[in-house]
Amino acid sequence: MVSHQFPEYRKLEIKPVEIQGHDNYSFRLGSELIIRVPAALEYASKVPIEYKKLPELAKYLSFPIPIPLHLGRESRVFPYPFLISTWLPGISLNLMSKTMSEDVTFARNLAQFLKQLQSVTQVAEINPGLHNWYRGSHISVYDQQIRQQTKLIDDYIDTTRILTLWDSACATKWQRDSVWVHGDIAPGNLIFNNGDFSAVIDFGGLAVGDPACDLVIAWTYFKGRARDVFISEVDLDLETWLRARAWALWKSTYELSHGIEVIGQFKESLRAVIEQVLEE
Repeated sequence: MVSHQFPEYRKLEIKPVEIQGHDNYSFRLGSELIIRVPAALEYASKVPIEYKKLPELAKYLSFPIPIPLHLGRESRVFPYPFLISTWLPGISLNLMSKTMSEDVTFARNLAQFLKQLQSVTQVAEINPGLHNWYRGSHISVYDQQIRQQTKLIDDYIDTTRILTLWDSACATKWQRDSVWVHGDIAPGNLIFNNGDFSAVIDFGGLAVGDPACDLVIAWTYFKGRARDVFISEVDLDLETWLRARAWALWKSTYELSHGIEVIGQFKESLRAVIEQVLEE
């Protein structure tokens, strides 16, 4: 693909990134570039959106994000479009162990990034939809699904409490203008370099809407004082945090109930997330 469409890079070494994501496969291209290719058809529609929007959004963010340089086209060799972007050095948060003090600092920095992203008004909007799994939509878009998911796990956890919180969240809505959301603020998409939070990657969930979906990390990663600092620094209303808790419940029940390998320690960690969300 690279040799045919971008012959200027023909002599650069290509090697896979050590830890692959779910929606895309990634390959280093030389020392300064990365190739990201969709893993399946349902992820391909994200590619041209990232190509167009990330350079525009980057102008208003103080934290580095990948900058797409080339949009590769589908071909007989590979049936989907793909991106060649700038490589951001470092390791993802899910491969690190951090102290509470370090997490408190990270919580402040991540809140700053989200507030910057939410403040961007100069870039033309993209509505949530199937292309980003409805991130930024009202949480009720997944009402039928979570009810099906809870039926599959009601012998493992108190699903009555889950649905009570869910119904309360669905009764609220974002009262301000729509804002940009990343769509997947998860440890695997948050990069650290030399111990410092240095970049955010994988903007396939990008859209404009309700920011509640970007706050789930308050329960899936942060704990104790770091969680309190994150919630305080993001500084959003209680109803938005209620919808964020509902997003966390939807995601956790999805992973518990859908063919994902949820055994042993991982299964217990999902249960712990749900319990923390319900206890807030």
